[in-house]
Amino acid sequence: MADFVGAIDQGTTSSRFMIFDHGGNEIARHQLEHEQILPRAGWVEHNPVEIWERTRAVVETALGKANLSASDLVGLGITNQRETAVVWNRRTGRPYYNAIVWQDTRTDRIASALEREGKGDVIRRKAGLPPATYFSGGKVKWILDNVDGVRAAAEAGDAIFGNTDTWLIWNLTGGPNGGVHVTDPTNASRTMLMNLETLDWDDELLSFFDIPRSMLPEIRPSSDPRSYGSTRADGPLGGELPICGDLGDQQAATVGQVCFEVGEAKNTYGTGNFLLLNTGEELVRSQHGLLTTVCYQFGDAKPVYALEGSIAVTGSAVQWLRDQLGIISGAAQSESLARQVGDNGGVYFVPAFSGLFAPYWRSDARGAIVGLSRFNTNAHIARATLEAICYQSRDVVEAMQQDSGVHLDVLRVDGGVTANDLCMQIQADVLGVAVSKPVVAETTALGAAYAAGLALGFWSSTEELKSNWNEDRRWLPTWSDEQRAEGYAGWKKAVQRTLDWVDVD
Repeated sequence: MADFVGAIDQGTTSSRFMIFDHGGNEIARHQLEHEQILPRAGWVEHNPVEIWERTRAVVETALGKANLSASDLVGLGITNQRETAVVWNRRTGRPYYNAIVWQDTRTDRIASALEREGKGDVIRRKAGLPPATYFSGGKVKWILDNVDGVRAAAEAGDAIFGNTDTWLIWNLTGGPNGGVHVTDPTNASRTMLMNLETLDWDDELLSFFDIPRSMLPEIRPSSDPRSYGSTRADGPLGGELPICGDLGDQQAATVGQVCFEVGEAKNTYGTGNFLLLNTGEELVRSQHGLLTTVCYQFGDAKPVYALEGSIAVTGSAVQWLRDQLGIISGAAQSESLARQVGDNGGVYFVPAFSGLFAPYWRSDARGAIVGLSRFNTNAHIARATLEAICYQSRDVVEAMQQDSGVHLDVLRVDGGVTANDLCMQIQADVLGVAVSKPVVAETTALGAAYAAGLALGFWSSTEELKSNWNEDRRWLPTWSDEQRAEGYAGWKKAVQRTLDWVDVD
């Protein structure tokens, strides 16, 4: 058997390819950013063709760096930004429109109409999701309703849809020449179109969005020994390799963090924050603003479910300090600037650029910086930005405890923001629990590699994967209970100031 597994991690701001060995250690990687297209306020798009070209380039470059070829890899796993919707022509391979990104809010009227018409409760019951701009279903409906010729092409069977995992697998397996049109339950559960109990597309949900069933990919297990298909010899890997792992990025990080037991949780700090709690084979329906989602399905085993708190803007708030405000030159500088002050100086920043996601689900909210006085400096704003990441995570932890009764002893963390030592210390302080980071912080790609490797027998079991996990760093709380309560009360007050800002009726 070959010595390595490959994983494509197609994220919101970049695409990367990583190669792992049997110990879960990184052997090689390459990463390239792609353009964020912002046609108007609230609209966020990506060019699917650019994403495919970047994916090709990172695969070829990483293999070249490591002096490896397809024959050195046992198989390939894919992980992706979820909810980002692509609609393309199955005969030509050309997208009809840019990919509409998960952060995009143009479908707010579609979401509020579903609630008004009494369909929201059906979507919550069947799909585990509230009607919201976040999910793919509304984006597909928007393309069908607003882009000339797409609805007719869909009715004719030519226009097909997928999240970015489906788009990449289709291209990797041949595109217009025999490309495989598949997804997995973790991605399908983010569309508002899949029934959580049957793991199949639901005709009633499809009727709410007026989406033809023929547009949708086949739903296959997240780790599938039968493989979805093989890469092409003339593709970026330069050989035929089975693709048999597919997980939405946050579920992939949960697998990479080996949270296989009921009650284990991880928080990924990326463009947004995503906290997942494994609830096992039980579907826990949230009463406190969380999502019920598929955590993973391995082979023929029953699906494992999770409660998820999705936060739209965390790491991207730091990018905003850099790109829009210009008060830092790079993400790392947010820490040194924030360290210039001992606290937030009374300043709170609620980065509700795309409304508020969990546990509020308010698309009428917009960002606000509150509590400013002439005393405050850019250092206080930098500190408030890091605190916003942590307070939003606490909102989700509180909701999880109410829904599940599980009280966290430790929070496993991963993603780019975990490199910010101050932010992780603030997170431990705000939560009042230990925060633990693994040696391999890129757990999203690792989870995709694990899904593929399990399917192919490269790893024998989840028990074997657990033995790969090692702690790199742990942060312990230093705040008093009084400090914690006072800080959180200020945050809750700030959140209230962001609501009812835009009209979405």
